[in-house]
Amino acid sequence: MTRPILRFEHVGKSFFGVPALQDVSLCLEHGELLGIVGENGAGKSTLMNILGGVIQPDRGQMWIEGKPYRPSDPSEAKRTGIAFIHQELNLFTNLSILDNMFIDGFPRLASTPLINRRKAKDMTRRFLEAVALDVPVNTIVEHLAPGERQLVEIARALSQDARTIIFDEPTTSLTARESDRLFKIIGRLRQEQRTILYVSHNLGDVLQLSDSIAVLRDGCLVETRRASEYTTDKMITQMVGRDISQLYPPHHSRATTETALEVKGLTQRGIVRNITFSLCKGEVLGVFGLMGSGRSELARILFGIDPCQHGTISRRGHLRKAVSPRRSIDDRIAFVTENRREEGLLMEASVQDNMALVSLRQYARGGQLIERGRVTSSVSQIADSLKIKAERISTQVAKNLSGGNQQKVVIGKWLLTEPEVLILDEPTRGIDVGAKYEIYCIIRDLAAAGTAILCISSELEELIGICDKILVMSNGEIQGTFAREEFDEERILQLAFKGHKTHGHVG
Repeated sequence: MTRPILRFEHVGKSFFGVPALQDVSLCLEHGELLGIVGENGAGKSTLMNILGGVIQPDRGQMWIEGKPYRPSDPSEAKRTGIAFIHQELNLFTNLSILDNMFIDGFPRLASTPLINRRKAKDMTRRFLEAVALDVPVNTIVEHLAPGERQLVEIARALSQDARTIIFDEPTTSLTARESDRLFKIIGRLRQEQRTILYVSHNLGDVLQLSDSIAVLRDGCLVETRRASEYTTDKMITQMVGRDISQLYPPHHSRATTETALEVKGLTQRGIVRNITFSLCKGEVLGVFGLMGSGRSELARILFGIDPCQHGTISRRGHLRKAVSPRRSIDDRIAFVTENRREEGLLMEASVQDNMALVSLRQYARGGQLIERGRVTSSVSQIADSLKIKAERISTQVAKNLSGGNQQKVVIGKWLLTEPEVLILDEPTRGIDVGAKYEIYCIIRDLAAAGTAILCISSELEELIGICDKILVMSNGEIQGTFAREEFDEERILQLAFKGHKTHGHVG
């Protein structure tokens, strides 16, 4: 190891008098990969935003290459050699790769204000080659897969000659193949002596990639150790401040024989084919499949967002016709989307406004005036039952909540409609292990109260931990059904790979 490239000493930050980061000291060497783990709200994002110039610390000092470092904004951090690959990628999806690469400064022709397009194209091709992305430089970003968009972000960081690169939850939206590709590129970056801070809830990835691991809890640095000294269980214990020997709440099936939702022969050409199953009151029915299996598309069809060519959907024994989201809500069906930031929440709106959004009609007096007092009372009751951590639900906006609390707000929004069928698509994606446990408890309690739950997840262990039954999808079809006493991880995975397309719709 050479001299430190990056050093934090006693860095702290508070928001409205509430400490978000307290007395954090870290030191990174050239070419080192530091894994950073902690529950949502532990201070990870605050620390990375300070390093990236997004926010300024209240106290403490930072050094880059031995020189004092206190960026006033992200552009100053970038000039210092810091690149930030955000979980929600900062790309203009309506522009080309080329335009995104040089969005804040194209190469010029000599000393003129004219853009040197040939040089820009040559540079873009060179940096795309460096990340093994073989696509035309004029490709519009919205036409790229999530993994390809992330490679564009990395290529942009290389074009800026970043020596320190922050990865924030980089595998959240990636397939296993895309993740492997990313890890190989990270390995090459380390060979080039670039320093990497890797923030992730995937503790297995952190163990695999890191030289050292820093654990944060409640804004404080618990400790930093070599990765070889950690196990997943040890990280979890330090993250939550207690022993978690059981990641899932005790399972007590409350499924009845009363059918809440019945699907027969559901078919949408190129998406799903001949889907048939029934969901009973109090049952937690899991849907497992690889990316592209059609699992998310199935949820969207059931809720009425996407069309269906053939087949039937019945509710309480009655055939559902002209299925639409509005009709589904009236039918006491709720849908928690996998993309909470873009489809599940109004990020600039308050917690209260988000939670009341779907059920506002029931608080309208005379069909027009909203009774705000009743809204506040109902929202507060649900927020308390879900243990949503917010300073004031009437004023705090959704974007300032942790991922786990954002997910609880989305779930709370639907609970206000008193659903009898709840469709959950990736309910714990991008949230920490402690928040996951709380979501599992919510699912368990809803099922115990008689709610029929359809839970879609790419984490097989999760479905095995919480479900009464699991459907396995591949290539748009149900390949098998497993009752809880038949759960077999190897067999389920075999069926999930059966006939699976390597390219296609995101599942």
